Amino acid sequence: MTEELKTYAPPPALAATAHVSGMAAYEALCQEAENDHTGYWGRLARELVSWKKPFTKVLNDSEAPFFKWFEDGTLNASYNCLDRNIERGLGDKTALIFEADGGEVTKTTYAELLAKTCQIANGLKSLGVAKGDRVVIYISMSVDGVAAMQACARIGATHSVVFGGFSAQSLRDRIEDTGAKAVITADHQIRGGKQLPLKAIVDEAIGLGGCDTVKNVLVVKRSGAEVAMTAGRDLWMADVVSGQPTTCEPEWVEAEHPLFLLYTSGSTGKPKGVQHSTGGYLLHAALTTKWTFDLRADDIFWCTADIGWVTGHTYIAYGPLALGGTEIVFEGVPTYPDAGRFWKMIQDHKVSIFYTAPTAIRSLIKAAETNDTVHPKHYDLSSLRILGSVGEPINPAAWEWYHHHVGGGRCPIVDTFWQTETGGHMITPLPGATTLVPGSCTLPFPGISAAIVDETGNDVPNGQGGILVVKKPWPSMIRTIWGDPARFKKSYYPSELRGYYLAGDGAIRDAKTGYFTITGRIDDVLNVSGHRMGTMEIESALVSCTELVAEAAVVGRPDDTTGEAICAFVVLKRPRPTGEEAKAIAKQLRDHVGKEIGPIAKPKDIRFGDNLPKTRSGKIMRRLLRAIAKGEAITQDTSTLENPAILDQLSQNN
Repeated sequence: MTEELKTYAPPPALAATAHVSGMAAYEALCQEAENDHTGYWGRLARELVSWKKPFTKVLNDSEAPFFKWFEDGTLNASYNCLDRNIERGLGDKTALIFEADGGEVTKTTYAELLAKTCQIANGLKSLGVAKGDRVVIYISMSVDGVAAMQACARIGATHSVVFGGFSAQSLRDRIEDTGAKAVITADHQIRGGKQLPLKAIVDEAIGLGGCDTVKNVLVVKRSGAEVAMTAGRDLWMADVVSGQPTTCEPEWVEAEHPLFLLYTSGSTGKPKGVQHSTGGYLLHAALTTKWTFDLRADDIFWCTADIGWVTGHTYIAYGPLALGGTEIVFEGVPTYPDAGRFWKMIQDHKVSIFYTAPTAIRSLIKAAETNDTVHPKHYDLSSLRILGSVGEPINPAAWEWYHHHVGGGRCPIVDTFWQTETGGHMITPLPGATTLVPGSCTLPFPGISAAIVDETGNDVPNGQGGILVVKKPWPSMIRTIWGDPARFKKSYYPSELRGYYLAGDGAIRDAKTGYFTITGRIDDVLNVSGHRMGTMEIESALVSCTELVAEAAVVGRPDDTTGEAICAFVVLKRPRPTGEEAKAIAKQLRDHVGKEIGPIAKPKDIRFGDNLPKTRSGKIMRRLLRAIAKGEAITQDTSTLENPAILDQLSQNN
């Protein structure tokens, strides 16, 4: 951050009525948490969450880092999101406004969503799914997807939602790791005017082997097109729920009961099953929705994320519903039928809170610059009062465009930093309290002890970059990696960091304001359009093309649209190709990666070399590859390289 950057104070009218009104209120909450960490979280858990059996102990840290929150309390997440809102008289209030890819709109009230959830829950129970079982959900953005998540929570089954863009191999890996008893999917998903197979990918995934725990595949009819159905295993969701009661007694679970598993990439090839609890996660989902977005009874809230990502879990499936909010669920993409789709939807539905990713903003900036008819100025966006950003740091230029052209210069932007592992916002402005600086996620959420340290866990002074950590546990934190507690400790609580949670990101705090700015990953994980992928995962996918690839190394480089782009350096089992042949092989490898992992993982840039830059001990010098990918001159020490000439070859191989 520099002194030239503008600052934006909270709009006085918004600040006056905000749930957290003014910096004094923010500081008072931070002070309360500092004075009595467990008392603070205990108070909020009693205020925001309905408990069947109240907890008597807030935090059990006797087996750190396997922290337990509210462990002797019992509750049900679905009851908190649905029943209690109906009990408050909100049964006829719209819970979900679903807009299909083609523009058709369906509104679902809280009473209707509860009835649908209960029928799915009863259907799952009729198939033998019970508390503690895992259910994989591989479905597009839909009311069915949200109801399926709520239904799992209602019966105490642990759901694991897999993004509909992931490949059969990625889906298979997740089914196998969870030991899922059932898979919920749809015949197809419809995005951008295209019909994309889901059921066929589920069939392919199960056909790869290792999915013997799956007893049933439940298929929602979306396209109506014909799909193969395996007798005895595959069932139409409509048939399963037909005749089921629209009531289902909630399964009251312990606060630490796993609500969901969500897979995120690590620096090894195997994705990590992040396990989240019920009580602590639900508290933070509700609290951050209330304070970060200042959610009010008459708001129309739109989070554009997919339910296959954690943002869709926390800020679609749980947080807004736990507060009785009304929200948009959108099936399509921001550029179909044209790049004015988001702005038209805000106008049509009178959206007041809009939460999206910097990648989407950057792509829509480009679209507006090349086609004036899709510029936000042509739409009535006056209903907006708060904007949000999620998934990666937003650069100041995009922030300013978003603020001026979408928010009309009047809407605070909450630039939120958090992760799959944290469950909800960790560092974020509060719209009625925080003065904003474009490009900075500003200050920790009240109760979150974020800090920047060196490699030995010592605090570094403001103005000096370091490693982002969280010093104290918080309720929505990751509980473990499913089936791999040793990897959990090693990944997130390394011994050299004094018991602090390691976020995996670098950060710096402004010397004057203390504001945080995230500087990027410190491990081998790439952040492409807000989606985290391990370099090892992509390398493994490339090398699995055994007839072609001998070796591969993957790094990231900055990209104006996606934030980070994937750059692959590949050694083939044949002479290095050039010209049209190189382009053809690069396309073949991109398609292969897309099939192995999903389209999001396709390298943007593939370069071929006779070998890779390695030390004499055989270690690939990734820092040199990063410099080449960025187009930088190599100024680093290369004296330990076994083959320094390869750097020239890779630098010229564009």
